[in-house]
Amino acid sequence: MDGTETGWGRPAEPAPRWRALLDRARHGARAAAEESAEPEQEAPQAPPQQFGQPLPTRRPYNPLDPRSQQPPDRSFEQRAPEQPFEPRPMPQRPINPLDPRHQVRQPPPPPPAPVPQQLPAEPNGNGRRAAPEQPHSFFSPAPAPARSTPVAPPAPPQRDYPQIRASAAAPVRPPAPAPVLAPAPTSPAGARIEWRQTEPAGEMDRAVAVLRRKLGKPRVLAFANPKGGVHKTTATVLAAATIGSVRGRGVLAWDDNELRGTLGLRAGSARHARTIKHLLADLMQIENLHGDGLLSELDAYLRHASDGSYDVLAGEENPRFAQRLDQGTVRRVMDLLRRTHDVICVDTGNNVESVNWQTVMRQADQLVITTVPREDAAFTADWMLDVLDESGMGDLVANAVTLISCPSPGPLPMLADFAKHFATRTRAVAVVPYDPSLEVGSSIEYQELQPETKQAWLKAASLMIEPFAE
Repeated sequence: MDGTETGWGRPAEPAPRWRALLDRARHGARAAAEESAEPEQEAPQAPPQQFGQPLPTRRPYNPLDPRSQQPPDRSFEQRAPEQPFEPRPMPQRPINPLDPRHQVRQPPPPPPAPVPQQLPAEPNGNGRRAAPEQPHSFFSPAPAPARSTPVAPPAPPQRDYPQIRASAAAPVRPPAPAPVLAPAPTSPAGARIEWRQTEPAGEMDRAVAVLRRKLGKPRVLAFANPKGGVHKTTATVLAAATIGSVRGRGVLAWDDNELRGTLGLRAGSARHARTIKHLLADLMQIENLHGDGLLSELDAYLRHASDGSYDVLAGEENPRFAQRLDQGTVRRVMDLLRRTHDVICVDTGNNVESVNWQTVMRQADQLVITTVPREDAAFTADWMLDVLDESGMGDLVANAVTLISCPSPGPLPMLADFAKHFATRTRAVAVVPYDPSLEVGSSIEYQELQPETKQAWLKAASLMIEPFAE
């Protein structure tokens, strides 16, 4: 009635407020029944689904709302669909194996079962009975028994995806079998060849290295033995030839035998007949020369080896000339030769009482005792050492080298005994073998020696030079 016109043509006055409240209370129950009947008339629809799961309805059920006293109709949940529903597949996304959200966590391995401990029935060693086992529940487990051996830590959890490595490991290949080599052919003469290899290559290289070193100053090597026929001249020539073949120059062999030595006949080329006698005649003039002038002037009085490895100063054949070789003259000749040569090998005479022989001994830096494995030769050499000791040249004797030459092939019974004896009196002992090229007593040619003889002389010469090599 409110808001309409009255019969008298004017609008009606609004109803009082208490009237509206009364109408609302009177018609409230009816309105609620009509509102609850409305959803029953409409056919319920199944709520929309996404990815096969039901979604909530627009108006959630509120149990405190007076309008929803009755429970909502859920008949759509009991109604089976006419056709089977196929859920929509989930969109696939590539899985990152390093993402921790996709790592499958493996449950930790179960702890190992405790070993039941056997309790002794009898008292222990301390006289006390073991305490009984205490009962325990699930919430208060018993302490783990002590273990005598260490327990390995549990293995790390395995992953379902393959491990990512920086580089693939190279495949392991089995080792190749070692090649089977055929045995080296052996020669029936192999034992003989090995026996003839008297000196190893390393020792020969060392001997050559010693001969090539600097000597500090010119050195004089005196070859001595009062006994004749003990290869004294042969040893002087071969020592000079060996040292000269290594050093190349600066080596001289001097025949200082006052009784007609033969060194000039067996060594060097006879390009002239000049000897020490001619040198002494012009000695004062030659001594005043220097440098190349001295070398060229002195060369006119010397002879040369066929290969040019050493020079030779021949002795005088007249025995009366020995009276002129006094102490002063021998020293002047020695000083002149030291100015032009590095190594001077002197073949001494047989008279130990002569001034010439004694002067050479006092001028020598190295004494070389030559002998052969015979009793008379060894006895004479031993006697000479006693004479030098009594003359005050004990240092020269102690530093001497004994050179034993084999005059014939084959075994020599006394060789070992003589070597042992002179090893107690001199610094070193060297043995040179027999060589057929030296048997006839003619000219000595170093190139004609056997390889074993050259090696023996190379070792002997290194023993002579070794104390002075720098």
